Amino acid sequence: MLRTAAMMQPYLFPYLGYFQLIARSDAFVLGDDLQYVKSSWINRNRILVNGQPMLITFPLRKGNQGDRINQRWLCDDFSRHTDKLLKTLERAYARAPYKVAVIELIRQILTYPERNLARFTEHSIRRICAYLQIQTPIRIGSELGLPARMDKQERVVSIARKLDAELYINPIGGMELYCPAFFRAHGVVLRFLRMADLSYPQLHQPFVPSLSIIDVLMFNSQSDAQALLKRFSLVEGIEQPAMLQRA
Repeated sequence: MLRTAAMMQPYLFPYLGYFQLIARSDAFVLGDDLQYVKSSWINRNRILVNGQPMLITFPLRKGNQGDRINQRWLCDDFSRHTDKLLKTLERAYARAPYKVAVIELIRQILTYPERNLARFTEHSIRRICAYLQIQTPIRIGSELGLPARMDKQERVVSIARKLDAELYINPIGGMELYCPAFFRAHGVVLRFLRMADLSYPQLHQPFVPSLSIIDVLMFNSQSDAQALLKRFSLVEGIEQPAMLQRA
């Protein structure tokens, strides 16, 4: 089997597919040195409240346009927001079968004293991986010694090479960003992870997909959640000749 690598921005409590990507990889990189994107999923996600998706946001200090993720900080009164979120989760998932263990896990994550967004998120992802018994080594992008400004495809290929990876996997949503032929020209196979259609009981309500990993853990035992990690396929990308110019 080809040695596999993947990379994502550090997201707080991302969806199941994020952890499928980590679990499928032999090495996973948190792109802490990538640009912070306002209104992205880096510091927000969705949970289930009364059968409907509700957006939760982790507030940040004001920053500058062009800041990297590791240059952003959680807001000064973050503990007040975490207290409010924990109360929201306790109400929203009051009848969820795994509420007690998951609320305690989230409480431990949210009370971590670090306030740098990248490091706080790194800790949260490591804790959830430990809960799911995902043993993939996690590397930090800023520690790999890559230039600050690189073409996105060149960056990914460089990361794969540094990790001795022959296969790079990206979420299916980024299919238009990367060209398989570009990767082949550099000795790397490119594939995209597509989550399977799946559902699980959400208190007898119509199933709401693509919520935070919080929702998955609330309604699934650790073993059932581990089984969901395997519910995906790897698909080939689309050849894009215009993206071959740097090959």
